[in-house]
Amino acid sequence: MSLDTHVETLNQKHAEIEDVIAREELRPHPDALRLMELKKQKLRLKEEMVRLKVRH
Repeated sequence: MSLDTHVETLNQKHAEIEDVIAREELRPHPDALRLMELKKQKLRLKEEMVRLKVRH
């Protein structure tokens, strides 16, 4: 897998998590723990993308 393909895959996962977060926040009683975990995952993906772009 090329670096660009890997970054694009990470970017897609980041966008998917962002959508899940948005849907969860719209629920009448959002699950705070789930939101926290999703946001951590999203941040880890973003950090990985930045790290890969800087190295490239």
